[in-house]
Amino acid sequence: MLKLRKILLCDFIYYGILFLGIIVLIIRLSLPKESNYSEESKTFIGTVEDIRLKEKKLTLTLKNTERVIATYYLKEETPHIELGDKVKVEGTFIKPSPNTTEYLFNYQEYCLRKNIFYLVKIDKIEVLELNSNFYYYIKQKSINHLKNPYLKTFLLGDKSMLNDKVKKSYQENGISHLFAISGMHITLLVNIIEKILSKFKISNKSIFSITTILLLIYLSIIGPAPSITRGILFYFFFTLNKIYYFYIKPINLFLLILSICLFINPYYLYNVGFLYSFFISFTLLTCSKELESKNYFHSLFKVSVYAFLVSIPITTYFFSSINVLGIIYNLFFVPFVSIILFPMSLLTALISQLEPFYNILISILETITLFLSKMTIGKLVFKRLPIPFYFVEMFSILLFFILKNKKLLYLFLILVMIHFILPFFNREEYFQAIDVGQGDSTLFHYHRTNILIDTGGFEAAIVKKDGMIYYHTLEPLLRSKGINKIDTLILTHGDADHMGESIDLVNNLKVKEVIFNCGPYNDLEKKLIKVLQKREIKYRKCINELTISNHTFYFLNTKIYDNENDNSNVIYTELNGYKFMFMGDASVTTEKEIMNIYNLADIDVLKVGHHGSKTSSSKEFIDNIKPTYSIISVGKNNRYGHPNKEVLEVLKNSKIYRTDLDGSIMFKIKNNNLKIETCSP
Repeated sequence: MLKLRKILLCDFIYYGILFLGIIVLIIRLSLPKESNYSEESKTFIGTVEDIRLKEKKLTLTLKNTERVIATYYLKEETPHIELGDKVKVEGTFIKPSPNTTEYLFNYQEYCLRKNIFYLVKIDKIEVLELNSNFYYYIKQKSINHLKNPYLKTFLLGDKSMLNDKVKKSYQENGISHLFAISGMHITLLVNIIEKILSKFKISNKSIFSITTILLLIYLSIIGPAPSITRGILFYFFFTLNKIYYFYIKPINLFLLILSICLFINPYYLYNVGFLYSFFISFTLLTCSKELESKNYFHSLFKVSVYAFLVSIPITTYFFSSINVLGIIYNLFFVPFVSIILFPMSLLTALISQLEPFYNILISILETITLFLSKMTIGKLVFKRLPIPFYFVEMFSILLFFILKNKKLLYLFLILVMIHFILPFFNREEYFQAIDVGQGDSTLFHYHRTNILIDTGGFEAAIVKKDGMIYYHTLEPLLRSKGINKIDTLILTHGDADHMGESIDLVNNLKVKEVIFNCGPYNDLEKKLIKVLQKREIKYRKCINELTISNHTFYFLNTKIYDNENDNSNVIYTELNGYKFMFMGDASVTTEKEIMNIYNLADIDVLKVGHHGSKTSSSKEFIDNIKPTYSIISVGKNNRYGHPNKEVLEVLKNSKIYRTDLDGSIMFKIKNNNLKIETCSP
């Protein structure tokens, strides 16, 4: 035992293990991964690992040599399925889509990290064998027992049932870490278990053994999420070090646990929770003496500040924004969740009669977080920068916590300040046709001016039916560009695929003015107007031109027709000698009227009317304006058959870009040259 202690006290061992872990990490990440299936495959047989049911959409994660995510719309004859069941699914194999707009979530990479190469749209499903595995039996019973969304969140790590608006408020307030099972939850759980076991007057070693076994059982039920794995490993090694008097340095234990996590799953490195968990833990570990205080709230405030500082590079990279007031908010939310809500979750899971009282606590929590999320004070938006910049930020703040040199803190704060103010010096000029699926949205950025034409945002039911997620594309994209305000939001007309995201956009970003088209307001426009009035945002309709930052947009369609599409705003503008034209959903009727009034020719960039529908883009009109480039904003495999083949033939003399094939399309103007960039899937 003495020799073992001497070996374990050698620093070199832990650095060597970490170095080996990094080598293995690089090798495993560089190895090519191939599927046993193809897009021609029709059948998959696997064990049910996960079940999600939302409305009538059933989503299954199935596993054999690899995994698939299979979706099915429930029918009356659908068989009852539970975890561990062996099922056979028949249907269409589809590759997960990558991001088609820069900086947004890459679903394809996310799936590949989970060994998922295909999604299956199920036509037929059959249960081959019922579950006989005790592990899946316990997990299914736990899920069945915990119906409350917050019990699932706190005890099973499943946030899928939480309201999207509430989840977003947690993120905006900088407290979302409290709703992922992490080291804090593991520590609270361990304290409860140890207090109960200590009543039986058994030895510390026995308590440690029993607690470890219970934690491993718990881990098997909820799955090896990075933050949970880290929390349990921390408990195991730090407690082992304490009760057996190994005297291993805390930092060496930290390196050992980091190495083990990378051995378990190298893709943890891409997980936000993992990065938060390890960097914050490392910071608190190196500053443990400074954080000691007799006053609980004084200590909590220090922890909140340190955790906030070290998390800035991670938060700004993944979410493009931070909330400085999150430091203050945590002084309430951390004790509320850790001292009251989490213990009550355990009690409510055991005593269901407590659920009404538990729901009151949840109501208090949600009311407060939704109220705070509406406050704009303290919310800062950061432009996405190249990854090396974030490494420099992280390196400087970590060195400060290790060396306690204030110059390093000043360097870090200067870097953060530079990061924040960069968008204010952005003199770029560009138009970007944003891929919002079956809809329209175009961003015009001229120096520091931002004009948005339409928002996309198709009806939620259609998005779910098509198996695509396009809702809330704009806000994360705009934030990643360092944009927190829209000078003018122009809505070509009131259809959901052109303005469906407008209310959320107005609620979450600064919008100075909204322009509507001619004609009567429809129901969707009236809903938006109520929000505009409440937020005191000015709006106008049926205008002839808009001049902003010495740049003019001309509205060519001011005649009122008997349908929303023909009433679309048709917009013409010039920038550095290049001519741009946006047709909305205007039909052939509107096109004829415009040709009768205006002499338009040699348009450089045309945003094609009505997603390439045959009701728009007549040969006469296209021959008249002679577009060099034509953009068609259209959803992949949309149910309308857009774009129409005849329209594509009419546009053949122009270079055609389509959002379903090319992703978002950027037209940059630099030194009077037009540069085109796409984000192809």
